[in-house]
Amino acid sequence: MNKENLLQIYASSFRQNWDMKALSEFGSGPTMTYADLARRIAATHLVFKECGVKPGDKIALLGKNSIPWVVVYMAAITYGAVVVPVLHDFNVQDAMHIINHSESVILFVSESIFENIEFDKLPRVRAAVSLDRRAVLAEHSSSGRSLEKFLSRLSEKMRRRYPHGFTASDVDYPEIDESALAEINYTSGTTGFSKGVMLTLRNLGGNVRFGIKSRLHYRGSRNVAFLPLAHAYGCAFDMLVPLAVGTHITLLGKLPTPKLLLKAFAEVKPNLIICVPLILEKIYRNKLRPVIEKPSVRRLLKVPGVNKLIYRKIRTQLVEALGGEFEEVIVGGAPLNHEVEEFLHRIGFPFTVGYGMTECGPLISYTPWRKFLTGSSGRTLPTMQTRIADSPDPSRVQGEICVKGENVMLGYYKNPEATEAAIDADGWLHTGDMGTCSEDGTIFIRGRYKTMILSANGQNIYPEEIEAKLNNMPYVAESLVVERGKHLVALVYPDYEAMDRDKVSTGSLEAHMENVRKNLNRLVAPYEQVDRIQLIANEFEKTPKRSIKRYLYNA
Repeated sequence: MNKENLLQIYASSFRQNWDMKALSEFGSGPTMTYADLARRIAATHLVFKECGVKPGDKIALLGKNSIPWVVVYMAAITYGAVVVPVLHDFNVQDAMHIINHSESVILFVSESIFENIEFDKLPRVRAAVSLDRRAVLAEHSSSGRSLEKFLSRLSEKMRRRYPHGFTASDVDYPEIDESALAEINYTSGTTGFSKGVMLTLRNLGGNVRFGIKSRLHYRGSRNVAFLPLAHAYGCAFDMLVPLAVGTHITLLGKLPTPKLLLKAFAEVKPNLIICVPLILEKIYRNKLRPVIEKPSVRRLLKVPGVNKLIYRKIRTQLVEALGGEFEEVIVGGAPLNHEVEEFLHRIGFPFTVGYGMTECGPLISYTPWRKFLTGSSGRTLPTMQTRIADSPDPSRVQGEICVKGENVMLGYYKNPEATEAAIDADGWLHTGDMGTCSEDGTIFIRGRYKTMILSANGQNIYPEEIEAKLNNMPYVAESLVVERGKHLVALVYPDYEAMDRDKVSTGSLEAHMENVRKNLNRLVAPYEQVDRIQLIANEFEKTPKRSIKRYLYNA
């Protein structure tokens, strides 16, 4: 594999794809070419220099997916600074803590978010710069006032710096060793403790080079970026890889509702779709399952030959609904529901499930859909190694999944204790996920080590496995299995849309849930029996990755 330095990959891509489309925002604004992007990056480098930013300084970035967000991120890493993307879903206090903890010296922020930030409590930040327009929102020193004046004359400064115009030959990024820190990405996990993951140019480069070699994106391909770019998954495969090869990225800055997503897919017709399980699970539950559960359809599905025709029609309709021109859908960020996975496989839908974590920037394993084994999380990358800790037979006996290789983080920022707990003396990153691994490196995940419940007779219970079955039951939108005393209790948020469709009253819901509990207990092991279903009034609180924040419900 070509080990070209990450920054040189971008320099080459911008030069080679100069007149091609690079970035658009869905539903509004002009399209930016790679030439435009390179010029904006160069102008942002002048802003950094005016602010006194030195290589290695931290630059915080807080806002939704947008062209300015991409410009600042790419400008930071190509300058030699360290970008600190902050998820816009974080509450203001958490965001301010991250900005201070990371020691960021400049903040690029959406104005709607900045309205709630107490700038006086960000003492290290020299200036807060708007992502919405060319303006300084606040400053802590005279440099902030000079920056405002500088921004008003930025076009003039660019003409003076590049008197013959900014051309492809002017794209020149520094030769920085790939061991250098490039990004601090603060996790938004389900345990409630956010840590700053230190990712180097090598970590980011490992993901990008794999994406290039695998042709996940390619020159002239189209992509809809709807996952938050501040998260490692969306950042790597909706931005970093596409920009390295000449893909046209359409950014979705609004909440990706199913209706909006389907509209974007229909208009853009992406060549690859990167998504979290929730997207496919909602389509299955709301669109596909009501069709296949009709008595007439169920009868036809039992007829050999006819069932294949029905599955083919469903597959065609689903592919067309998602734009019709994609090679595959890559699912990551959380486990895909088993029933949904089996159905998609049955109809021949082109999907695959990958595995990763922020600490690997994020990719650990992936297999193209034609070679994908259902129930797995793909094959370990060639540049990574996997071992199953404390397992006498890693392919059969589960243990903690540990990984090693060029994608593994440097550690947690200013947190040596957490780093030592995560990465052992031999360099193995302990993922906290339990599973097995076949001889060819294919990973099979059972559940999280931290969520595992030990039954009274010593059996390991993985709540995720029970929840996967429960979520397929009638009128269950989402669930969480927790331990209350010595009993298993399932917290359930009802599927009100399905109830309305079937004219089921809320008054009869508890009786329905008791039937659900009995049916569930027929499907699980004796030690996994659920003693009670407790209905909750609101959807579970989730991370930006749409995983339930378990720690809020374990008390």
